[in-house]
Amino acid sequence: MVRNEDKRRRKHLLFSAVVVDLFLLGYYKYAGFFLGAVDTIAGTDLAVPAILLPLGISFYTFQQLTLLADISNEGRAQRLRFHHFLLFVIFFPHLIAGPIVHHREMMPQFEKADYRLRWPNLAVGGSLFAMGLFKKAVMADGIAAYVSPLYADASAGHHLSLVYAWAAAFGFLLQMYFDFSGYSEMALGLARMVGIKLPINFNSPLKATSITDHWSRWHMTLTRFLREYLYTPLTTLLTRRRKIKGKGGIAGSKATAGAFLSLIALPSLTTMFLAGLWHGAGYQFLVWGLLHGLYISINQGWRLVSPRIWPNRESYNRIMRPIGFILTLLCVVMAIPFFRADSLSTASNVFGGMIFFNGVKLPEVVANRLPALGTVLVQFGVVFEQADLTNLITIWLWIAALLLIAVISPNVIEILRHYEPVSSLPTTITAGRDLGLSRFLTFRFSCSWAVAVGLTLAVSLACLPQPTSFIYFNF
Repeated sequence: MVRNEDKRRRKHLLFSAVVVDLFLLGYYKYAGFFLGAVDTIAGTDLAVPAILLPLGISFYTFQQLTLLADISNEGRAQRLRFHHFLLFVIFFPHLIAGPIVHHREMMPQFEKADYRLRWPNLAVGGSLFAMGLFKKAVMADGIAAYVSPLYADASAGHHLSLVYAWAAAFGFLLQMYFDFSGYSEMALGLARMVGIKLPINFNSPLKATSITDHWSRWHMTLTRFLREYLYTPLTTLLTRRRKIKGKGGIAGSKATAGAFLSLIALPSLTTMFLAGLWHGAGYQFLVWGLLHGLYISINQGWRLVSPRIWPNRESYNRIMRPIGFILTLLCVVMAIPFFRADSLSTASNVFGGMIFFNGVKLPEVVANRLPALGTVLVQFGVVFEQADLTNLITIWLWIAALLLIAVISPNVIEILRHYEPVSSLPTTITAGRDLGLSRFLTFRFSCSWAVAVGLTLAVSLACLPQPTSFIYFNF
């Protein structure tokens, strides 16, 4: 493609390369799932193979697809050679779990880098790595010890009641956030140690005030990939078709229901459905993707009609921002069991508990120690059972602590912002209120910060002997 000036030929080569990449991804990740589905539907007795999934295959497949798309566009990547391709794809910090980067972000840096170890890069990169490792090894793995047994119980057929189901959902959301954002920051740190800046992947997504705001902050490089290569091309295609038929498009608050369904709801649902499929071979992932597609469609629809209902935008923002924050968090939490569970039935078990289908159960020690309260709760349908109260209190303390950190404190990129830890800082780098903590948590080259980073790394390393895994290595 680099050497071929024929546009048609370049498109054919791009199509062939994409088919090969997606075929390999489909075989390793989805062959067993689809054969199992056919076996169930057709009632056949197919031998479903147990295919070992290569670590991070989705990430480096997407990485290759971005480069192929950049090469296919005339005027881009004209100087690319095969060793550049290898460097771009297998650059080790982002190989297993991203961030997903573009040719234009990385190749100029590779060309200019001298790859010498310089103390400022080591200090900033090492601090990024230490903070990311702490988030993973201490925070994410710490709450995982309490979250995993809840999903194991749900998978074994035990119905999770209200309090436990919400603990499972909230707990895993926080575990996944600190796990994956921690890994992303470790990747940023490793790259920065050799003078390379990767793009930001997380920007305080749990501070978001809408679901679209959430996705503009969560796994940002994947969101960018989905927008550029799925959502935008699909929207463009549908818009052209509507124009050919003489139908209108999206014209602000005057958009018709047909235009909204065709140009916003359909692309959103399709994109998020494929995003769910990308995350895993299971019906639960498809439900998770469709839920987020529905959330985004509703949010976009509200953005179109709200100016008619509430024209005073200052009043609207003052009242709706806190409401939007709560609604967004609840929507994300409600969908999370479908992302974490090992099957649709397990996810339905947890989700059912969250919406009162499994009742409300508490450890019987509560009724024993507080008989008056127990009597009142029984009247409201609460059932007391043999369970560990300490374990329940502990997981909710973990949830409260981690949620507080995620919502009120500056993120790692904000703490290091004066030293440009990423290739480009987002315009919304100050994500929400941090109660003034950003004034105190601002990284400097100083003895106090050196000690703090050293202690952070020491505590993280002390926790590493425990068996652990990165959640996104499964994708």
